Amino acid sequence: MSQRTLHSLFNPKSVAIIGASNTEKRAGNVIMRNLLAGGFSGPIMPVTPKYQAVLGVLAYPNIEALPLKPDLAIICTAADKVPSIVETLAQFGCKTAIINASGMGQQLNDMGVDLLTQAKNNAKRYGMRLLGPNSLGMMLPNLGLNASLAHTSALPGKIAFVSQSAAICTTVLDWANNKGIGFSSFISLGDTTDIDFDELLDYLGRDSRTSAIMLYIDSINEKRHFLSAARAASRNKPILVIKSGRSLEGTNAAKLHTGGLAGNDAVYEAAFRRAGMLRVNDLIELFAAVETLAHSSPLLGERLAIITNGGGPAVLALDQLMLGGGKSAALDDVSYQALNQLLPSTWSGQNPIDIGGDADAERYTKAVEIMMNSNLADAILILHSPSALGDSVEIADRLAKMVTKHPNRKRVNILTNWSGEDAAYQARKRFNQAGLPTYRTPEGAVGAFMHMVEYRRNQKLLQEVPQSIPDNIPTNAYQAKAALVNAKKSGKKILETHDSQEILSAYGLKTIDTYVAQDPHSAAEIAQDIGYPVALKVQSPDIHHKSDVHGVMLNLSNKNEVIQAAIAIKERVLSTNPDARLEGLLVQKMALTAGAQEIRVAVINDPVFGPAILLGEGGSEWEPSTDAVVALPPLNMALARYMVIQALKTKKLKDRHLPLGLDMNALCVMLTQISHLVIDCPEIASIDLNPVLCAGKNITMLDVNIQLNEHPLDNTSRLAISPYPKELEQVARLKNGQDIMLRPILPEDEPKHLAFDNSLSDEDRYKRYFGVRSKMTHEEMAVLTQIDYAREMAFIATSKSDDGEEITLGAIRASIDPDNTEAEFAMAVRSDHQGQGLGRLLLEKLIAYYKTNDTQVLTGYTMFENRSMANLAKRLGFTVTFDMEEHLIKMDMQLK
Repeated sequence: MSQRTLHSLFNPKSVAIIGASNTEKRAGNVIMRNLLAGGFSGPIMPVTPKYQAVLGVLAYPNIEALPLKPDLAIICTAADKVPSIVETLAQFGCKTAIINASGMGQQLNDMGVDLLTQAKNNAKRYGMRLLGPNSLGMMLPNLGLNASLAHTSALPGKIAFVSQSAAICTTVLDWANNKGIGFSSFISLGDTTDIDFDELLDYLGRDSRTSAIMLYIDSINEKRHFLSAARAASRNKPILVIKSGRSLEGTNAAKLHTGGLAGNDAVYEAAFRRAGMLRVNDLIELFAAVETLAHSSPLLGERLAIITNGGGPAVLALDQLMLGGGKSAALDDVSYQALNQLLPSTWSGQNPIDIGGDADAERYTKAVEIMMNSNLADAILILHSPSALGDSVEIADRLAKMVTKHPNRKRVNILTNWSGEDAAYQARKRFNQAGLPTYRTPEGAVGAFMHMVEYRRNQKLLQEVPQSIPDNIPTNAYQAKAALVNAKKSGKKILETHDSQEILSAYGLKTIDTYVAQDPHSAAEIAQDIGYPVALKVQSPDIHHKSDVHGVMLNLSNKNEVIQAAIAIKERVLSTNPDARLEGLLVQKMALTAGAQEIRVAVINDPVFGPAILLGEGGSEWEPSTDAVVALPPLNMALARYMVIQALKTKKLKDRHLPLGLDMNALCVMLTQISHLVIDCPEIASIDLNPVLCAGKNITMLDVNIQLNEHPLDNTSRLAISPYPKELEQVARLKNGQDIMLRPILPEDEPKHLAFDNSLSDEDRYKRYFGVRSKMTHEEMAVLTQIDYAREMAFIATSKSDDGEEITLGAIRASIDPDNTEAEFAMAVRSDHQGQGLGRLLLEKLIAYYKTNDTQVLTGYTMFENRSMANLAKRLGFTVTFDMEEHLIKMDMQLK
């Protein structure tokens, strides 16, 4: 959908109210009152045949009678009238409409089509956009626009709030007004039949009036668009999300609320984390997060200093900090001596800094100033408990004046907690007015600080450079797919350990050796041949879950034991299911390794986000939300490492420190290869590896269950995140006969890409960056190498050096606008490889890619000095024009 069509939603010049009313408490009356009270400067045009004027504003009997085409219309009528109104508005030239009516998806016309589908089709036919239905409306405080059914207006500010729930909107609004917190935009999405989270995130991520984004989500419809937009926006500004449906019952209720798919909450959590967003669990956390976002600067570090007039609250704050994985600031000799001279001899002498129950405004202000002057803390939490010896409002006033004028105000974040109610209320109001975050409890303040810390950590982890998988680990998609084709030809829907060996070995995943026996005596012979101890199981297509096997026999150590166990297993299965077709017995050589540890790895197919990888403790029963950490493919080594760290941190995986236990690198390789397998083989519906035996670098799948898809989907429909497009790799040859590889860039390329950028001559860097610039930082390189293949592309040309190392010779990249209308490219070639046709190969590669991507225009700019680039573009079919004022050459190619 087009971002340009959203311009009229966020910058309307005129508003029409369809169904405007003079009757109190009718939607058309509330909307009119709010619009008039908000101070919107454009025409407000009520449409109703009932009144000549609404609230003193001249009314129009129908849409066709309007004097101009409204940018925005608010439809306040009954649901059954909405489809025809939408069609008339769209034909009239209206750009965007908000629908307040609810229940449209359940009401059908005579043809059996629901009202919602009718309205959507009518709008789409003429290019009009819809917000809702079941929408409270929206507010743009900076424009004085309150096109909502809310009970009060929002204050202007820098936070954007987008919610699927109207009730959450009014609750957040009421709280924010009490706190004096404002918004750049306040949007009730309703049932998201058209305008959805992804488009709003793209818009708000680029909106200069918005510094932070908050979302309330019941369900997601467009998984790939949502994650791409969220990832792009979160690179520029923090995104906080509260998601309903954390329990199974809550998930079902959320589904009824919005009609969306009910996905697994743990998978939602993984998706939010992968996109760089920060999830909060409830409204209390959300309010604390809003308080922090509204008044804080980005954290430069994680050290927290606590200054207090009471020991108890400080201990509570410190407990919350340390249990949450935070860092306490330490005092140095200089700060200790300065505080020692200021404070009574009974002061704590360390952080938390207890300045005494009799502390007045002077003592508070000077203690905070000492810590702000030092370079010891990245944030300071100031606590105050009610005291007859120090006026709480006076202390707040003095602190607010000092902090707001302090030269280190942007470097050190200040958080405050004035405990109590009556005695503290006015003091907290003073902090609100001064733009300092304030909280009702010490724990709430620390929790808000830790949200900032977690967001900072997430961003750093997402920029981490992954190491490459070792060359000796295979990734053979052809072998795996061939084995899956053979399995499907033989009618198998479930593959057990012995069936999956060839598939898993194609990705370097080792299973325990498994043999098939037809009867108890042949099972005993196999056991004798391979050696004891062995495990014995039943093989049957009628058994779909391991729990149906009824008695896997382990540690069988002689021939008679095997025979007796085999007979017992078959009898137990047949007694439970007399019609079961027993195809045989499985005999496994036991991999009993002293000092090894059992874990469980699985792949599930989430109804919202598709395949998801799970990691946890071994066991027969587990619930993903509570027993495993979850990650979305594709994984690389850095993301796999993050997954293992999360599992250990949350105790979903326990490192038992066994002699041959968990090896981080081996675990990461295994998880990354499972990710490759899932991506390469859409035939696989789910995988359960339980248990997996970890013996240091040796990881063995003891029990495997792979379920196959009856009708595999392509990866565009299946995966939430675009994987590395291996199919775009291409071998080419330069004019000098050198063979090169043209391929999309990978996160693992960062070190080589930095070396490539540094290898450019001063002249080439000047042409590439339109001026002199310093060397790239890690953060800048992460943006260039960790790209979202769904909305940008970068191709690099590589070759092997004499010592076998890969070298980057050239690069070309282009980013697409969210509408996929125009891609703007930039290119650079190593100075010592220019003149060999490399630039032409790279540009031709990019042109071909964007033609298949249905992009309309490819454009680029270069400096007057770079005539060779302009000549190349002209030879390849670009239109080349000269901007004499900007001293730039513009290159345009129509791709469609």
